[in-house]
Amino acid sequence: MLHNWLKIYLHQIKKNKFFTALNILGLSIGIAGLIFSILYWNDEHSYNEWNPEKDSVFQVVNDQPRSGFLAYNVMPLGAQLKQISPEVEDYCNFNPGYNGALIEYKGKRELVKKILKSEENFFSFFHFQFTKGSAKTALKEKNNVAISEETAQLLFGNNEAVGQALKIGEMNCVVGGVYKITGKSSVAPAVVIREEFEENIKKNADNWGSHTVFLIVKLKNPEAKGIVEKQINQIYIEKQAKRIAKEKGISTESYIKNFGLDVPYLESLKTARLHSKVQNGYPEGSGNYELLLIMLGLSVLILVLSIVNYINLATANAIKRAKEVGVRKIIGASKPQIVWQFIFETVITTAFSVLFALVIVELLLPYYNNFLGKELIMNGGQFYIQLILVFIITVVFAGIFPSIYISNFEALKVLKGNFGRSKNGVWLRNGMLILQFAIASFFITGSYIVFQQVDHMTSKDLGFKGNQVLDISFNEVKKPSDFEMIRNELLKIKGVQEVSAGNFSFGYGGYFTTVFDYQDKDVEVENMSMEFGLLDLMNIKMAEGRKLSKNYASDTINSVLINKAAAKMMDEKNPIGKEFNFKDDGENPGIRRLKIVGVVEDFNVYGPQKEIPPMIFYHLKTISESSFLSRLYIKISPDNMEETIALIENFWITKIDTKYPFAYDFVDKNFARTYESYVYQRNLFSLLNIVVILIALFGLFALASYSIQTRMKEIAIRKTLGAETKKLLSTLTKQYVMYCIIGFLLALFPVYLLLEKWLENFAYRIEISLLPFVIGFFSLMILTLLIVLSKAYQATKVDVLQYLKYE
Repeated sequence: MLHNWLKIYLHQIKKNKFFTALNILGLSIGIAGLIFSILYWNDEHSYNEWNPEKDSVFQVVNDQPRSGFLAYNVMPLGAQLKQISPEVEDYCNFNPGYNGALIEYKGKRELVKKILKSEENFFSFFHFQFTKGSAKTALKEKNNVAISEETAQLLFGNNEAVGQALKIGEMNCVVGGVYKITGKSSVAPAVVIREEFEENIKKNADNWGSHTVFLIVKLKNPEAKGIVEKQINQIYIEKQAKRIAKEKGISTESYIKNFGLDVPYLESLKTARLHSKVQNGYPEGSGNYELLLIMLGLSVLILVLSIVNYINLATANAIKRAKEVGVRKIIGASKPQIVWQFIFETVITTAFSVLFALVIVELLLPYYNNFLGKELIMNGGQFYIQLILVFIITVVFAGIFPSIYISNFEALKVLKGNFGRSKNGVWLRNGMLILQFAIASFFITGSYIVFQQVDHMTSKDLGFKGNQVLDISFNEVKKPSDFEMIRNELLKIKGVQEVSAGNFSFGYGGYFTTVFDYQDKDVEVENMSMEFGLLDLMNIKMAEGRKLSKNYASDTINSVLINKAAAKMMDEKNPIGKEFNFKDDGENPGIRRLKIVGVVEDFNVYGPQKEIPPMIFYHLKTISESSFLSRLYIKISPDNMEETIALIENFWITKIDTKYPFAYDFVDKNFARTYESYVYQRNLFSLLNIVVILIALFGLFALASYSIQTRMKEIAIRKTLGAETKKLLSTLTKQYVMYCIIGFLLALFPVYLLLEKWLENFAYRIEISLLPFVIGFFSLMILTLLIVLSKAYQATKVDVLQYLKYE
């Protein structure tokens, strides 16, 4: 029986090559889209799954009154919490993010970027597998480091690593162990250096306002999370609120009511990757859960569209096989046998589609990985199980309706040439066509809204001009006194127009924030320490007052600038000349009295999707916390740029930094990376939009072919009675116009709701107007009419005698 079914199937392929190709292509595209989403989903959900401590380890984050959720904590918190809380088994402080450093071993130098500084018990929270040494002893001594297998191979080759002496930056270290990470981890360093926090904790025992470290805690019972959060809150009241309230001369309750208090929140390691409340959490970053859901949702929609398209193509082709079914029934085939025959054909078609989909994924996977910044591969038992489930689901939904529909043909009627359609079948097919129109409307309208928003971001006036400006980071921190020498030497290079410096990045903001009191208001600002001339170099305008200048001695002592956002937070209409107290926690701690001499126009220091924060600008020498030089900005001429950069590089590696390779970026390109994920989303939506339109047109073509084919006798009679071609075209197309309108109306609410939700990610966003909906509707209507009218016009040109000769 199977052999017979296979022969019939191959015969049908030969007779209907075009329909078969459309079937396989449509399903392949839908399945390939879902495979891409599955790979992304699996990768993101695999983070920390290997870690046996994932349920009991929590990161302490804080919902701050002005800054929102931040992962930074005060140094004494961990020790204080362990002392008062029986629910806390252990805690560990580690530095935020990774550091890069040059590692030297017996004359060999390697630049390693993922270096983490942590307390010695780090490996009791992250159970990396040690291949040399052990987790308990790897960081036992104060100068110990643990390194990954990749780093060990890089430095030592196949030689023994444990016990070897290294120089990391300016630190002399001894390797205490070699580890490998067996799965995706939120912390995946190449080197872990033991950091001594005890001295700093003692030094900052009373400093509960400076958030500088990450803190993770291990709970004896994960269910005690809420209890521990309340205990941390009580610590904040005792150590923060009471002290500051006393300084302000008000009650603790009044301080909390008027100024707010950090609200602690414990984030589980298990969910931190995709559901973190902070953007600056673990060093490996957070996953984009919204993008993950968008991609999964869109891929499911495309697969649904592909299945609907398959069903429409199958039912459109069914009329050609009606007599085959009639003959099979006459010679004794039962209805279940016919159902299973057509399901069998769907199984083969779907199998081919899955194989073709895997080919598509394999070819496009490098581009997909580049889009996501990942290294996804089609591998693993979980993936193959999911692929089998996709295959089964596709077969069930794509195969059952066409097989039942075809098996319901009445043998005598179809053998006489009467292909009467049941009303249920007509309504179901029309419903599927309306669904196709709705999905296509969703993509066309949605992609235009996404395009408008991304265009709005990319064309927004940022408040600065970063083209032809090099952004160079110092690998070894320099003193402000080094700046003039560096600047003077660089200005001697042909093509260098201007040089300045600043301890902040265009695109990623300042290095720290400060809260100062102004007329009984807490004002939190981004600290933007800089050298003279940086505002001019970046073409940043002043709103009022003057810029900082070397002509004023006070400009390295107590003069500062603020931006308009800071003036607004201060609620000060005339800020020039106003003074305030500013706490300096640096080498010379104390309270400084600062004076505002100018107001800077607001400019985007973060990506254009984020609000411009309040900022304070001062010279590098003004505040001791900023008395270092970390970033250099060089404006170069557009002529002979490559030659100019080559000369800068030569100067840099011979006079400034002889150890590290020269690295630079253009400010405008670096800034563009802050919103490139949204540009990728726009491009992805546009690509999927084309795919959806093509699949929808396949289905529309199939259903129009089917519908018109079943009405050929009616058309022949109308032509015989004198109906004009114009009237026939109107009759044949009006139902599709109506279905297009209904499908578009069904898509209106979902597309508005979901895109409005998406737009909430942006501080500077468009308002959804009527234009995308008008464009979406007319685009879909024009495509519909092109397909339907072309088929209808062919139908009006047929020989009427061919359909009336038996009447």
